[in-house]
Amino acid sequence: MGELIVIRHGQTEWSLSGRHAGRTDVALTEAGEAAASALAPRLAHRRLVAVFSSPLSRAMRTAELAGLTAAKPDPDLLEWDYGGYEGMTAEQIREARPGWDLWRDGVIPGAARPGEELAQVAARTDAVLDRIRPLLSEGDVAVVAHGHLARVLTVRWLGLDASASRLLGHPHPGTLSFLATEDGQPIISAWNVP
Repeated sequence: MGELIVIRHGQTEWSLSGRHAGRTDVALTEAGEAAASALAPRLAHRRLVAVFSSPLSRAMRTAELAGLTAAKPDPDLLEWDYGGYEGMTAEQIREARPGWDLWRDGVIPGAARPGEELAQVAARTDAVLDRIRPLLSEGDVAVVAHGHLARVLTVRWLGLDASASRLLGHPHPGTLSFLATEDGQPIISAWNVP
């Protein structure tokens, strides 16, 4: 059985400054492009039977630079719609909403974006996993996505409630994580690998 390789897109100006970039299409920085290119040798020896990516340019460009030129855009891999918190840092949100926690409190609607509840993000990742699981019998599958989405995808792989995503460290831009099975049970075989 193959592994599910979860790739977080390379660094952007917003990831560097801690701004929530859900649906805003932010380009990779030079460092983000270099990190994405550095993934190519690690992925070159894998037997990938499919590659899926968020359709946002930061993810698609990461896939391209990592040598995953056959990546298929999948809207279910879009980052959480942060609604009214789009473009804000956690510190800015907490100034207006002391004690705010994304996993517990969620987001508020915005003028341009309605926002999503955690259950909606989890439903999208469940749909992705339903499409990927049958492919893993043939080899590895890679997904190129975003930080919070990758955490939700991972806990749903493990069969946990989406709120358990808070237990995983935020994957750094331009890193790999590996999801597998061991004795028939889903596991994280590696997390946040540069």
